[in-house]
Amino acid sequence: MSEFWIYFQIGLKHVLDIHAYDHVLFLIALAIPFSFKDWKRIVLLVTLFTIGHTMALMLSVFGIIAIKVNVVELLIPITILITALFNLFTAGKSSKKESINLVFFITLFFGIIHGLGFSNYFKSILGGDAVSKIVPLSEFALGIEAAQIVVVFVVLILSYIVQTVFRFSKRDWTLVMSAFIIGVVIPLIVESEIWIR
Repeated sequence: MSEFWIYFQIGLKHVLDIHAYDHVLFLIALAIPFSFKDWKRIVLLVTLFTIGHTMALMLSVFGIIAIKVNVVELLIPITILITALFNLFTAGKSSKKESINLVFFITLFFGIIHGLGFSNYFKSILGGDAVSKIVPLSEFALGIEAAQIVVVFVVLILSYIVQTVFRFSKRDWTLVMSAFIIGVVIPLIVESEIWIR
């Protein structure tokens, strides 16, 4: 049980680390168009993101995939930018089933990208062969899922307060928050080490 708690906590801290806020930023971008009545959809999106994240770690642990760190560190803020831009262009529009399915697929894919960003560190904290890493990986994934649900819940509460107390429309809330996220993430892309030769 103590080993479970260790990897569960690593998963929690991975998401909630204030110095590595890219994960939280992505979750905010993912959650802002939704409200409490959409809870099933947002929980499904979060779970798909966790599945993608875990798949990437699994592929990395088994040596099936390897990608340069600076490439992943550029791709992660790009996924956040794409999500925020998607929100800008779809804010206030009724969601069609096709676009929802596309969002599900893209969220899974973005989870894979974010997972690759953590794969080197995760491999370094685990000893033993690849098979012995499956249980700790599952415990870590549960920690990630729990932390992500906490972040999304906080975003939904803020969204509710802003829309009921401060009378923001859902569209305005989505536009303002998406613009804020874009403003934060563009410097991360511009200052990426990949541009330095």
